[in-house]
Amino acid sequence: MEEVKATEEKKLNFLEEIIENDLAEGKFKTILTRFPPEPNGYLHLGHAKSICLNFGLAQKYGGATNLRFDDTNPVKEDTEYVDSIKQDIQWLGFNWAEEHYASDYFDQLYEWAEKMINEGLAYVDDQTQEEIRIGRGTVQTPGTNSPYRDRTPEENLRIFREMRDGKYPDGAKVLRAKIDMAHPNMMFRDPIMYRIIHASHHRTGDKWCIYPMYDYTHGQSDSIENITHSICTLEFDVHRPLYDWFIKTLDIFPSHQYEFARLNLTYTVMSKRKLLELVQKGLVSGWDDPRMPTICGIRRRGYTPRALKIFCDKIGVAKREQLIDLQLLEWCVRQDLNERSNRYMVVSDDPIKLTITNWEAGKTEWFEAPLNPAEPDGAKRRVPFTGSLWIDRADFMEDAPAKFFRLKPGGEVRLKYTYIAKCEEVIKDENGKVVELKCTIDPSTHPASGQWRSVKGTIHWVSADYAKELELRVYDKLFTEPQMGNIPEDKDYKDYLNPESLVVTKGLAEPALLEDNSGIAVQFERVGYFFTDPDSTPDHPVFNKTTALKDSFKF
Repeated sequence: MEEVKATEEKKLNFLEEIIENDLAEGKFKTILTRFPPEPNGYLHLGHAKSICLNFGLAQKYGGATNLRFDDTNPVKEDTEYVDSIKQDIQWLGFNWAEEHYASDYFDQLYEWAEKMINEGLAYVDDQTQEEIRIGRGTVQTPGTNSPYRDRTPEENLRIFREMRDGKYPDGAKVLRAKIDMAHPNMMFRDPIMYRIIHASHHRTGDKWCIYPMYDYTHGQSDSIENITHSICTLEFDVHRPLYDWFIKTLDIFPSHQYEFARLNLTYTVMSKRKLLELVQKGLVSGWDDPRMPTICGIRRRGYTPRALKIFCDKIGVAKREQLIDLQLLEWCVRQDLNERSNRYMVVSDDPIKLTITNWEAGKTEWFEAPLNPAEPDGAKRRVPFTGSLWIDRADFMEDAPAKFFRLKPGGEVRLKYTYIAKCEEVIKDENGKVVELKCTIDPSTHPASGQWRSVKGTIHWVSADYAKELELRVYDKLFTEPQMGNIPEDKDYKDYLNPESLVVTKGLAEPALLEDNSGIAVQFERVGYFFTDPDSTPDHPVFNKTTALKDSFKF
């Protein structure tokens, strides 16, 4: 894994302080963290922060991290998601110590449930889901006991085993912990431990038709694996006391949960439900659409693991929710790509022909250009120069202001890496649109001539004889509203979809671009960073815009 080094000495975050104190006090000889996704969707940027945190802390302190799939709901889970999650973690550069599934522990969890029943700490409830919800009361009012709460342990055990054996339909009964229906923390008001789901599980098949709930499963799974620091996002802080209660009640390894603020980005939604809806309704091309905040989506867009690690390091670890500007993530991407990406010249969809009138017909001259200006003595690419070129339309202006330093009638520019050219004549079509510029070059301004004449403007270009046509997919923010978490209740989040979030256009590239095998996004000089899309073929190259060269963001 490539290390992302901090640029300055940083204070410990609160999780690092906890871990260092635990190690110093001898509470643990080594730390073990875990990343526990539910395989019911694709990972997103919020998960990337959690991955970097869990694996990063373990690496820093010489520990390890387990990957454990929270697969307790067979209706929503699938091996497709399992495979994608593993791919995403490895792409980020991390490897887990052990791979586990909550379903590995179904037998043990069931055994502990029977133990709680026998000790009078759990009971079977026949109420409907709505009746249970009403019976829990509110924050201001205590709940009411279920009419089935006082069943004997023997009766509860018999019915629970009948539930396991498939005697009852979905929703007919649940198993609840018997705690306190007047508890101020509503999580303690007899939480559900098991529900009936007659559905085939992606790993256990049809062995089970009762499945444990998250609150009954998570802490015990941590305990079984001897997880020392169970790190999760802030919305689970109200679950922590119940997490501790189950572990203490069962008298098992004392794993403990710690919460940090989840990642919220401007112009973005992180809800799996909403992301799934975007996919299912065809509002995006799929989970890996480059506009999506999924890891597979940003990977397809051209974001790098190193950039994400820089980003996670910059935003830090907080205890309070915060909204992070999407531009910071893009800034981190540019910081990485600016150092490492190869450069190529590409002109846009509506170029202008530039004809050199004092060039020998049929002649091609090859210039060497650095792949990365940061390494002037590094690898080079060969760029063909001929008498017929394409330039960006934005690089010519017929009635140019005084400070326009690109090409204009009678004006000079340097054609990057080559000669100085002078515009001698402007050719227009019948509608008055400029279609060709007749130019001359100054042969003495060849870079190898030993002479140097300075001009204020330098523009990029592509030889018309060697140009390769590209499909360019230019991506922008998926939503128009920066604070998607605060939209009015009477509005649908889909009302804020950006109609300009994808613009498909064309470009013309120097031939070396199609030979690039760097594996990361490249820079189209003076334009932005672009990444080869999986749809690309030798006959139809497709590039996704990763990010612009710069913007107004200041870090």
